[in-house]
Amino acid sequence: MLGWDKNQKEDEENASSSSIASHTISKSQPRQLKHKVSSLTHGHFFSTSSAKPIAELPNSKDPQSLTVSFLQNSCGLSLESAISASQKLNIDNPKNPNSVLDLLSTHGLTQTHIRNLISSRPLLLLADLENTLKPNMELFESLGFSGTSLAKMLSRDQRVLESDAYTVVEFFRARGFRDEQISTLTMKRPLLYLLNAHKIFKPKLDFFKSLGLSDLEIAKLLSTAPYILERSLENQIIPCVQELRRILGNDENVLKAIKACCSMVGFNVEVVQPNISMLISHGVPESLVLKMFLIQPKFLLVRTYRFSEIVSDVMKLGFDPNSLLFVWAIRVMAVMSKTLWEQKVEAYKKFGLSKDEIYSAFKRQPLFMTVSEKKIQKSMGFFVNKVKMKPSLIPKNHYLLLYSLEKRIIPRCSVLQLLISKRLIKEDTSIFRAIRMSENKFMEKLVSKYQNEVPDVVRAHQGKIEFQGFHIDLKM
Repeated sequence: MLGWDKNQKEDEENASSSSIASHTISKSQPRQLKHKVSSLTHGHFFSTSSAKPIAELPNSKDPQSLTVSFLQNSCGLSLESAISASQKLNIDNPKNPNSVLDLLSTHGLTQTHIRNLISSRPLLLLADLENTLKPNMELFESLGFSGTSLAKMLSRDQRVLESDAYTVVEFFRARGFRDEQISTLTMKRPLLYLLNAHKIFKPKLDFFKSLGLSDLEIAKLLSTAPYILERSLENQIIPCVQELRRILGNDENVLKAIKACCSMVGFNVEVVQPNISMLISHGVPESLVLKMFLIQPKFLLVRTYRFSEIVSDVMKLGFDPNSLLFVWAIRVMAVMSKTLWEQKVEAYKKFGLSKDEIYSAFKRQPLFMTVSEKKIQKSMGFFVNKVKMKPSLIPKNHYLLLYSLEKRIIPRCSVLQLLISKRLIKEDTSIFRAIRMSENKFMEKLVSKYQNEVPDVVRAHQGKIEFQGFHIDLKM
């Protein structure tokens, strides 16, 4: 049993459930219905080969019986799902449904993908193959969708296959969207393909252009937050921009804020002014608040009661309201829940750090707490176990956790390890200084300088030599 294919096992279970269903109904239903259900539970199960022709199914003049049999045997649906789906369509000729299944399979969809797709939208089997379904599948393939990526996109809205996808894609292309951006937009919001592009999208793109955004900037912003295209222009987008203009004073600042956080035009920005007033009442200079708003506007979109809690917590930690760090601390705490904050604190504590050490590091650099819980565990584990660094040194050098472990820290440690083993650099070389060096300076001083003498130093810098750990105590 352990060697079975997962889909095969599911099909075996479906067969068993079909048999049980037939037995159960036979006890309580009339003879005519008993014969009908019995006919549904025979035939071939869904296979990776081409769809089974209807001729292989039991002879029956009942359209629903034929439909249920096809959904079971050719699409892999369970008896219960097939009966439910048969209420929405009748398959009296299997030619189009078989062609639909073949087309889906051709584009990389597996048995499981197809079964889920047909279960959600059985009417897809009767779609216009030549004029709609096939052109749409080819269009989505040109955007990079096939197999798993296609299945993931379709799981969000199957109706996209029956939409006028070509018109929508050509609309975005004509407006300067690159295919990669259209692909991103499609994956995030396939629902957009069900809307009238010229009637619903064009006025919004024209409005953003009237604000001073270029076609390229609009494409970048909307592919990042495509749900904005579903928002009402008159009731949400325009009032939002008007509120931002009132708060920020001029259109130049509004543009800066939208570019920094385009999704804000999809939010209710009425909370911004109360939050700004709260910061000012705690002694934060208005110029500093506006500066942060233009850099990271999203932190001011937090609901006022939660924002009040955050400001209170930051004050208790001893941040100076006149300092940029005060606003940065609020920004960091505003983008994570209390639960996530505590999880990160616990992750640090597992490596021997005290709560005071963690909060001291946060006060020196609030970005210390933006590191994901997974990266905390991975990076702390590397420095403590591989580099043999005292845990207390890490929060004092918070940047260690902000750099990429794979792309920067491990390769540089490998270079140091190699050069020390060749006695080309001193054993008291500072690992902190080596990690903080700019890439150009590191290449000049520790890679290019020694690559003729030790060719492997280049491979080490490329991450192709495994770091084994230092055999001596490096200067920290």
